[in-house]
Amino acid sequence: MPPIVNIAAYQFAELSDLKPLRERLLAHCKAAGLKGTILLSTEGINLFVAGERAAVDELLDELRRIPGLESLTAKISVSRHQPFNRMLVRIKREIIAFGVPGIEPAKRTSPKLSAGELKRWLDEGRPVHLLDTRNEYEIKLGTFAGATTLGIDHFRDFPAAVATLPAEWKEQPVVMFCTGGIRCEKAGPFMEREGFQNIFQLDGGILKYFEECGGAHYQGECFVFDQRVGVDPELGETDSDQCFVCLTPLSADDQRDARFVKGVSCPYCYATDDERRARTLATRQARLREVASPLPGSHPYDNYRPLHVSAAYDGHTLLDFLAGILSHVQQSEWQALCDAGRLLRSDYQVASATQIVRAGERYLHKLPATREPDVNVDIRLLYEDEAIIVLHKPAPLPLHPSGRFNRNTLQYLLQEVYRPQKPRPAHRLDANTSGVVVFARTSHFAGLLQPQFARGEVEKVYIARVQGTPPHDEFTCDAPISTEAGEIGSRTVDVESGLAARTEFRVIERFADGTSLLEVRPLTGRTNQIRVHLWQLGWPICGEQSYLPGQQLGDTQTHTIDDLPLCLLARRLTFTHPLTKQRMTFETSLPDWAEASGWQDHTL
Repeated sequence: MPPIVNIAAYQFAELSDLKPLRERLLAHCKAAGLKGTILLSTEGINLFVAGERAAVDELLDELRRIPGLESLTAKISVSRHQPFNRMLVRIKREIIAFGVPGIEPAKRTSPKLSAGELKRWLDEGRPVHLLDTRNEYEIKLGTFAGATTLGIDHFRDFPAAVATLPAEWKEQPVVMFCTGGIRCEKAGPFMEREGFQNIFQLDGGILKYFEECGGAHYQGECFVFDQRVGVDPELGETDSDQCFVCLTPLSADDQRDARFVKGVSCPYCYATDDERRARTLATRQARLREVASPLPGSHPYDNYRPLHVSAAYDGHTLLDFLAGILSHVQQSEWQALCDAGRLLRSDYQVASATQIVRAGERYLHKLPATREPDVNVDIRLLYEDEAIIVLHKPAPLPLHPSGRFNRNTLQYLLQEVYRPQKPRPAHRLDANTSGVVVFARTSHFAGLLQPQFARGEVEKVYIARVQGTPPHDEFTCDAPISTEAGEIGSRTVDVESGLAARTEFRVIERFADGTSLLEVRPLTGRTNQIRVHLWQLGWPICGEQSYLPGQQLGDTQTHTIDDLPLCLLARRLTFTHPLTKQRMTFETSLPDWAEASGWQDHTL
């Protein structure tokens, strides 16, 4: 087999009609059996292509017939195998991403220094600063002796890094270099604009220097952006590899390290499972803070609340359906909303109040310029894997969309962070209750988690601070709880037709201020179960706005972010992991109000 010829070339030029040019070049390369990447932009062309010598020469001839590319020159090397997997021709905003407006190498660039002239300068010991403009991972394989590196991860970071260079450099000669020269075409004019007066760029970059001068004054090899990874000063392929995970170039010694597992890890990114999980959580936590600031529901938006038609309203008018499912709203008000075009079909077309609805249909209630109340977003991720997410939910924060909340909810925020996945809660937790919550990352895992809660297989432990001092250290409440919501959406004890409910309590501490700290274990999962049972027993939870002392109901279920906290914490959850089938326990830390003076501090 003849050797594979590799070419690297770029040319800044004003190009136009990029789409037909892209199609023409792609067809030409595929027909010639070439592989690699060609980037096209209105500012020029950048390419790395490999194939048989005749095919490469034909491509260069084709490119030089394009106006503006007549002087296109290529750096040539050979390899034992094809370093590319496929042929790509792409249209980009820039042929080398820089992001600084006003830098136009096609019109002007810094003076170029030939490879031979740079070698002569270095042979003579002439005072000059060598500046490596490449990324830090490229430099790991080698650079010029004594060169200054910038520690950047991307060329877009170059402008900020220039600001860290010594001020005296602005009056001294600086020779910058990169792999093939293209980055210096933009870096040079930028540095001149920043006040550097003696900037030179190595013509053709390191590869051209290798071609003309070999390895003189250079230490190591040169990283290249293909499967060869590195080339030596003779432009021959080296034995270097690259980590699939962190992209770090790897020397032969690196590859002999026990931590190097091809496609899995290398000495520079190796981590235990716990370390990897911690890194992932830290990244997710940072993304969560980003998504929640500002709160997504803090800016006005059009909210479309879905309304699903059940079999009970099949054949009724839309107006009767609305008045039936949301009876607290007057029928006249629904009529006015329909007349105003605020009730829509699922295709977002306006629906008439007299329209007949059918079971299974969905209608939308448009709420224009919705702005949601503020919530507490001190969400702390505790654990994640491919199946579940476990976190500490603060309060007040609704678990999922309901009422006045749609975007300012835990579910919405998590779906933004884990997109395109749509995590869904495996159980309920009141907006005003804080503590451990588990989400399933897919509907499949939700189907394995949610039934555990329904069957009572999940061990739930809460901590509550209550008003009063229970006389017994341990006690139980079996009062059945109403099935229907009453005033302010509350539940009550309903001996005749309520659902069976059982909660076990243990006193942890009785405080001098007349409050007590309890460990609470709900053995069933009724709505507001813990709160209703404690209210029924005469020890309502501190911070309650709904279930007040003396069997009184408050006028709201909704806490604001400025209200005293509801002293109820979902402290610990134990369940069977849906994938591994192992029992797992997750616990969150105790809040200030669980301490002796904690509630007093909140009431000051």
